Formats: sequence, structure tokens, C-alpha cells
Amino acid sequence: MSTIPKKPARSDKRLVVLENGQKRGRAVPKDAVIAEVGQHICFNASALDSFDVEGCKPIHFNMLVLCAAVEFADRYWKRPMGWRRILHVTLPVADPRNWQKSEVLQSLHDVLNHLTGDTWQFTFVQAKAPSPIGTRQLPLDFGKTKTFAVAYSNGLDSRAVSALSGDEGEALCIRVAGNRQPRKDGDSYFTHIPFNISGYRGNESSFRSRGFQFAAVTAIAAQLSNVTRIVVPESGQGALGPVLLPLYGVYADYRNYPTFFRKMERFIKALQGYQVRFEQPRLWFTKGQTLSAFLRIPGKSGEHLKSTRSCWQTRRVVNVGSRKQCGLCAACLLRRLSLHAAGVSEAPDTYVVSDLAASNVDDALSVIPQKADRDIMVEYGSVGMRHLQHLADMADLSDDVLRAYASQIAAATENTYEETLKKLKLMLASHAKEWRAFLSAQGQQSFLNNWMDGGRYG
Repeated sequence: MSTIPKKPARSDKRLVVLENGQKRGRAVPKDAVIAEVGQHICFNASALDSFDVEGCKPIHFNMLVLCAAVEFADRYWKRPMGWRRILHVTLPVADPRNWQKSEVLQSLHDVLNHLTGDTWQFTFVQAKAPSPIGTRQLPLDFGKTKTFAVAYSNGLDSRAVSALSGDEGEALCIRVAGNRQPRKDGDSYFTHIPFNISGYRGNESSFRSRGFQFAAVTAIAAQLSNVTRIVVPESGQGALGPVLLPLYGVYADYRNYPTFFRKMERFIKALQGYQVRFEQPRLWFTKGQTLSAFLRIPGKSGEHLKSTRSCWQTRRVVNVGSRKQCGLCAACLLRRLSLHAAGVSEAPDTYVVSDLAASNVDDALSVIPQKADRDIMVEYGSVGMRHLQHLADMADLSDDVLRAYASQIAAATENTYEETLKKLKLMLASHAKEWRAFLSAQGQQSFLNNWMDGGRYG
């Protein structure tokens, strides 16, 4: 495995992607970090094969390499105190003239700058090796015509919104996990992201570019399947909350915000000439309302929801006997809040931290043997709990305070300001009602109530 050079001292960070076996050469700046395809950007043969179907072109492979290069740069350089970095990426592509068109470069810079809070710059050079995909002509056979695509994570939202958006079998379910997962009923051809980044140390954990990766991979699969509608399953709290209430001193998270999807659509149209539309049918509903709507579909029950996973943690704290969900991170708290609102009860052993009614947090966390893990869980839980509380507090804000958000969302969703403001206030009010009911169910002595004051949100 080749050795990654030391990080350059200059403020501008440079990444040069080389083709498999390509030498560095004199044209590569001395301060540039190298990512070689096959060494640091590794493609899974079976996953890549699922993209090599009728209609696939070298531009689709180039898009996947771009996604990998963006992830590499985003995770390799640690952010400064001021957050923003200047990132230069040089990338080999089959048709540099197309990628260097002003509308392509502008829209690519626009979407990534907005998403990550960095300044991105790209140079596209002629690829020497032919694309490894785009030569086979295997049609996709799904058994039923797909009418929309959805990035499918096997979470509550993707399970529920897929069913709410069309008849069974109409959804092109595109797995966006990094590892291959067993197919389930309704799964389609694209089973996981076909590449991974390896052979280097990731110094930055924020990984804001993940949203670009998911949207790009989903758009590629949609185009290959002749689908123009892409359904974003995130409900209102998850889509809007991270922008309405960003962490103090941290750039807002736009991964599921309407402004990001409009910019992503423009980039895809400029590059590929393909018009996709990212739809957010549950933007103005809480996750609890989405789950309740799912349960009203004939034949659906709480059992269809209990088998999903929301916890993002992979640490040892969730590997107690068998892999569980931690029960206290922001994702788990929103899950538990939403299932409570939908009237769905889960078994106590679903979560590592199962007893939220405990008066002492130490008692609730006693199942976790390591103190360091317990301390981290307190941090995750208190921040997540305060976020949900402060989002509920926003229901009491005046129209003037919400004006800037409503105006921005209205422009991105092509709705009037008045209608957008009304929907935003209704969603916040619904969240506040569900949150109060959830806290009440834990009892006045719950340790959650001790976490109400203070915090890093504001």
C-alpha cells in the first residue's frame, strides 16, 4: 500500500486523484496529497457490477470517483477553529471538457460549499484508462415498473415513507449503507455504495459531504432506472431541525434541507442533462405523524417498524450480547419519541439504555461497564435531549423570528411565504405536543428532566 504524504502546512489543501498504477509525475504539486484508485479509493467489484447496466456511461463512474474523492478530502483534513477549509481536488475523467464547463463547475462548487461550509475547487484532467463500467448491456429487471427512487437506510422514515409514496413494488430502493446488507422484500438492484476509502487516517469526523454522496449515488441509480422522482424520506424534525438549531459555533447541517436538494438538482442537470427532482413529502410532518400514517395503511402494523434501526452508533457500547440500539443518542431519542407518538411499544431489551424513567442517570447507565463510555453517552444524550426540547420551544416563537427560515424554505420549495410559515409553525407545534407527552410518560423524576437547562444549542 502506498504511503500518504504528510499533510501540507499551507492553508489551501490539495488532493490529486491518480488512476490505478499511475505515477505521481512532475505535474503533481509537491504539497498535494495523493489518493490512488485501487489503493485509497477502492471499488467493491460486486457492488460496482450492479451499476454496470444498460444505459450506464463513463460519466457515472466518474461521478462515483468524485464522490469518493470528496469524502477523502472532507475526512482527511481536520477543520480549523473557524470551520472553513479551502480544498482543491484534481480528478481524472473521461470527458474533461464536459466537467470543466462553467455551469458544471459553478453548480458543483455551489452545492458542496453550501453543504459543507468549505470552499471547494476542482480541476478535471483526461483519464488515460477506460472506465471499468458502461460496457455491459444488462437491463434492470425489477418485476414492476418503478415510479420513484428512495435512499433506503432500513430506518423508520425510509420504511414508512416508501410505503406512503406508492404502491408496493413501485419504489426503487437504493441502499446507501457502506456495507452490503441482505436483501429484503421490496429491495432493488442497488444494494450498497460501491466504493470505500481506505489506507489513510481520517482526521475530521463531521463528514458533511455525506449528503452529496448519498444524493449523487441515488441520482445515478435513478437515471439508470429511468426514474426522475427521488423521494427523500426524512420527516420535518430531521430535515429542518439541524438548520433551525445548529450546534453553537458549528456550521449548520443542510444534508436534508430543501436548499441543498435544489442545488443538487442543478448540478446533475448541468453535468448529465438529466432532470431529477428530490421530493420531500413528509417535510411538514413529524416522524411520529409519519409513522401514524404508515400504520393506517391496510396490512401494516407496529411489527413492520420495530425491525428497523435508527441508532448510528457502532461502538462497543451497543454490542452487548447482540448488537442493540443505544437508546440515548439523538437518533434513538427521536425514534423513541416518534414510536410513542404513534402508539408503538418496543421490548425493553431493544435499547442498551432502556430505562428513561430512572431518577438517576447513573442507574440508567449502569449496564455500560466502562466509565468513559458512560460519560460519552451522557454527552450524546444530553445534547440530543436539549435539541428536541429547544425545537419544541420554537413553537412559541413569533412570526418575525421565524421569518428568515420560512422565506428561505419557501424559495426552495416554490411555495408562498405565508403557506410555508403556516406549515412550519404547525410542524413545530406538533413536535412540541409529542415531546411533552413523551416526557410526561417518563415521569417527573426522570433524569431527562435534569438535562433541561443549559447546553450547546442556542
